[in-house]
Amino acid sequence: MDLKDQLKKLFPDHTTEEQENKKEEANNLWLQEEPIICKYEKRKGKPITILEGYTGSNNDFKDLAKEIKKTLSVGGSFKDDKIIIQGDYRDKIMVILKEKGFNVKRVGG
Repeated sequence: MDLKDQLKKLFPDHTTEEQENKKEEANNLWLQEEPIICKYEKRKGKPITILEGYTGSNNDFKDLAKEIKKTLSVGGSFKDDKIIIQGDYRDKIMVILKEKGFNVKRVGG
């Protein structure tokens, strides 16, 4: 057991500077006034969730896509200013985006 593990046991609520920086980077996304559209489609018989309507930079939107895919443990891609997530995860994605401060509009079904 090294020093970091011992400190974690003594101070479980303490966060390091690296963890704080990661939280700040995640919260530095461009928040817009228009809602992000979250819609459901079927392509080749398989369900997908599409997010579109983000007006910030593409890098921020790609980071958001990466975080959503990692959180939900699903596959997906970023194409033509749209995030495409494999499966019907509209409810979960809307909760994630609302926690980040985005306005989300559900479209379809």
